[in-house]
Amino acid sequence: MSTTLAPPRTSSAAGVRLRGVGRTFGARSAARGDGHVVLRDVDLDVAPGEIVAVLGPSGCGKSTLLRAVAGLDAPSRGEVLVDGAPVRGIEPRAAVAFQEPRLLPWRSLAGNVALGLPRGTSRAAGRERVAELLGLVGLADFAGHRPRSVSGGMAQRVALARALARRPGVLVLDEPFAALDALTRLKMQDLLLDVLAAAPTTVLLVTHDVEEALHLADRVVVLGAPDDGRGPGAGVRTTVRVPGQRPRDRGDARLAALRADLLAQLGVPRA
Repeated sequence: MSTTLAPPRTSSAAGVRLRGVGRTFGARSAARGDGHVVLRDVDLDVAPGEIVAVLGPSGCGKSTLLRAVAGLDAPSRGEVLVDGAPVRGIEPRAAVAFQEPRLLPWRSLAGNVALGLPRGTSRAAGRERVAELLGLVGLADFAGHRPRSVSGGMAQRVALARALARRPGVLVLDEPFAALDALTRLKMQDLLLDVLAAAPTTVLLVTHDVEEALHLADRVVVLGAPDDGRGPGAGVRTTVRVPGQRPRDRGDARLAALRADLLAQLGVPRA
């Protein structure tokens, strides 16, 4: 995968703060306290430009947490702030890329990227921005292709370009590479780091892949039910800083102990 990167520009990265965030589904009222508690008392600070990976068992609220940051879902309690301002509804400073590319099949790749442009973007500025982004993800020669004529990895690159189209302060990635084959997934991880070097932003990444978290993230947050007797719902169980600077050597011996510890926290017994 060959990518020609633009020179780094001034970062628009935004800080994220979660304070006492909880989410309950199916509650008849806040006062009753019934319903299914997914998240409870989540406190987290993400610095501008930081990449934070979120790990945890299935059903612990990882995606729910990301949706709260992006304004796609409102917490039942607590507050989410982006650059110090509370998130109220769809967050204009955040962009989301999901596990599926979710491209419109009747639009070209360029047309799909253009969907992410801010409202009011002129036609000329939009064409320039789309061309820049397609070049950034190595797809400049495929601008006119339809989604059905490109691979899954290429489609996911288009989804990433679309998410970056309006220069978001926060990029929210919900298992964006999980559906790809192993080799393509590794290439996409490296591409993401290249893209972020050229277009810096803050990243919150949900993944089930410990290796991916250690390769991409500055910090790893593990969600899980705290052993504190406070009832159901996941909170922040552990936060660890990943040693070394991005991009990291996947074979770095310093990561071995951390990898084993994270796997143990996720219920994988030590060998």
